Amino acid sequence: MSRFEMTSELPCSADQAYAWHARPGAFERLTPPWESVRVVERHGGLDGGTVVLDVPVGPTRQRWVARHRDAIPGRQFIDEQIEGPFASWVHTHLFAPIAPGRTSYTDRIDYTLPFGLLGEIGGGFTARKLRRTFRYRHETVRDDLAAHTLHAAHAPMTIAVTGSTGLIGRSLISFLTTGGHRVRRLVRGRAGADDISWDPAAGRLDGAALEGVDAVVHLAGESIAGARWTVEQKQRILDSRILGTTLLAETLARLTRPPSVLISASAVGIYGDRGDEVVTEETHLRTGADSMFVERVGHAWEAASAPAERAGIRVARARIGIVLTPAGGALEQLLPPFRIGAGGRMGSGRQYMSWVSIDDVVGALHHVLMTESLHGPVNVTAPEPATNEDFSRALGQVLGRPTLFPVPAAALRLLLGELADELLLASMRVLPTRLQQSGYPFRHPTLERALRHVLGR
Repeated sequence: MSRFEMTSELPCSADQAYAWHARPGAFERLTPPWESVRVVERHGGLDGGTVVLDVPVGPTRQRWVARHRDAIPGRQFIDEQIEGPFASWVHTHLFAPIAPGRTSYTDRIDYTLPFGLLGEIGGGFTARKLRRTFRYRHETVRDDLAAHTLHAAHAPMTIAVTGSTGLIGRSLISFLTTGGHRVRRLVRGRAGADDISWDPAAGRLDGAALEGVDAVVHLAGESIAGARWTVEQKQRILDSRILGTTLLAETLARLTRPPSVLISASAVGIYGDRGDEVVTEETHLRTGADSMFVERVGHAWEAASAPAERAGIRVARARIGIVLTPAGGALEQLLPPFRIGAGGRMGSGRQYMSWVSIDDVVGALHHVLMTESLHGPVNVTAPEPATNEDFSRALGQVLGRPTLFPVPAAALRLLLGELADELLLASMRVLPTRLQQSGYPFRHPTLERALRHVLGR
């Protein structure tokens, strides 16, 4: 039998740390974004409950069933594999008070690899994988608990979220529920017991279900990336933002007990191609027939939230940059060529990329929810935008690969058309001035730090 152990310090009490792990969403927050693990079933809690997972094992996938046992609130609980890829696996979670507001946090795993001596050949690989995974877990738990502790004076909220199955929505919801907030998802089609049904295309939303909700985070919208834009796809992109935002804002404006805040997603594309110009929330927005498609989408998207603002609801328009996570978006698409050493700059490489880690998107949205002074446009980007050439170099360095294969602008235009000029070759040097002025503590302010965290490097 082998043992793996890791200990770190959390900025909260042992009771708070234990409660975080006991709430819905904890497993999702603890799962690294490079792991394609799926929760199939859950039954019960930390004292006697079970969780069924679908996990990758080499080139295949396998069912993993774990039982929670020996729970001592505020001190420990144990996860034991009763079916899965290991011959045996017992994971003990320990919480020990150090001082007021400080807790020693230990993960101890006793495990036996399958196939006897043959399995032991993979012992080094397993140990490295555990170190990589648990470094990520400990950093995430620490930063999540620090964020919730910072706003501990704020009572738990009921928060409605659109776009709940999207890249940002999934991470945000698990972050909020582990912090003790109640989340109600706005969903199309079949709705669960705590969900709210809506259909933006049909103009249908159950407004009565939104009565008394404390806050709304609106993230829904057709993906703007992907293949070459067609006329029909551009219309779908525009409609998905205008119809959904208008329906939501007008419905909230009519409520007897409206939410105190609506965060409506937007994007840094609203600023257009700005070259080397430093852009903040105070930067004048361009209009006119010669503006880019992404600029026009941004204008219409943000304008659609006006009915809620006129009704006295605090409306914050989160202008989100390029979200870094291997679970989706731009980074997921860049990883395959960069991993084999075939990556490089796009076009001249001098265009600025306003990036932000997935955890800072989640942290910033939480900060806006809790900060009453924040309204209007809020740039959700990291403090240090990078040129495409610098971004490519940093990604190659983190992956340990050369970046010797630039992609000419002409090739991008030939492959992607208008999309290449607006999403890949346009330069946006956007700063998160309002987040910084309001005291948001960035988790990953530098590019290398963000890439190392989300890639487990």
